[in-house]
Amino acid sequence: QVQLVESGGGLVQPGGSLRLSCAASGFTLDYYAIGWFRQAPGKEREGVSCISSSTGSTYYADSVKGRFTISRNNAKNTAYLQMNSLKPEDTAVYYCATDLFFLPCSNYTTWGQGTQVTVSS
Repeated sequence: QVQLVESGGGLVQPGGSLRLSCAASGFTLDYYAIGWFRQAPGKEREGVSCISSSTGSTYYADSVKGRFTISRNNAKNTAYLQMNSLKPEDTAVYYCATDLFFLPCSNYTTWGQGTQVTVSS
């Protein structure tokens, strides 16, 4: 069964850090681009960051550039999103997803169930 499972979300104070993980099962991530997306209440889903399968090229939304870092470990079949200097506006449900195509970082085809990130004092 093809599955993506996110973990690492939680409650953090402004300025803090979290690392999200996305573990794949039932298929190998090697040949797929991986993306992290988020959706806050009342807002549309946003492509936060994506990484290509082959060259490791990355994309970041302007709102997270310089604060978030996407990475992948194909040997562990896992992707990560390191989030630093978190702001209250980063509060959302974060999803990982995969697709054969790296860009656009938007309508990926296989999705995880999401993990909640709340940034609040």
